[in-house]
Amino acid sequence: MEGSKLILFACIFLGGLVDSIAGGGGLITLPAYYAVGIPPHMALGTNKFASSIGTFTASLRFIKGHQVNFKVAAVASIAALIGSPLGAKLAMAIDEKYLRYVLLIAVPIIAVMILRKKDFGQEIEHEPPILKSVLLSIAIGFSLGMYDGFFGPGMGTFLTLLLNSVLGLSILRSCGTTKIVNANLSSNVAALVTYALSGNVWFQIGIQCTIFSILGNWVGAGLALKKGVKIVRPIMIVTMTLLLIKIATEMF
Repeated sequence: MEGSKLILFACIFLGGLVDSIAGGGGLITLPAYYAVGIPPHMALGTNKFASSIGTFTASLRFIKGHQVNFKVAAVASIAALIGSPLGAKLAMAIDEKYLRYVLLIAVPIIAVMILRKKDFGQEIEHEPPILKSVLLSIAIGFSLGMYDGFFGPGMGTFLTLLLNSVLGLSILRSCGTTKIVNANLSSNVAALVTYALSGNVWFQIGIQCTIFSILGNWVGAGLALKKGVKIVRPIMIVTMTLLLIKIATEMF
């Protein structure tokens, strides 16, 4: 088990690093929990415990680096709080395989656009007028909150992309703002509390994993602040590749 734990801790660190830069860290950490023999519900709860604290750590570093738009974060968070439970209800009414079909087509297109777009992650912000900014923040937060409640994987990546391409935030400010929205999502908090109360958080492993999640998020946020789009672009491609693999393996 000791050898397996070392591999698990390495994956948690890597997942935290990736998540702090471009989102999608769960695509690395969850399979790692499964691989060492932790039952699915226990793995989900333990992962939620460790990753939530890790995300909070990354948020602090982006705040310290002055790379968070608090106005956008506040509006988008409130909208996401409304959208998330609606997405969960929608998931109970509609088979999520239909969303998988859409993502199977959309994710490669988005990846190609990122690779081809020369000014992706531009650092000169051009945020729209206040009213338009608020309305767009509501639309983005609500739609991504619904996505998180309905399906979930890659939510942070998509939110970062939308904040950059639609709202005109720099890539770093988009990353930092995304961390604040993710940390405030009711689905995250509610899910963690539910898992904990039902005994599905393995605290003995979870606390150890939290240490590596914090380290990964701290290092990743530092890399993002230092390297900017040079590190964010390739990590986003990696994240979307992992998401595509996850969707494809679940469908076929």
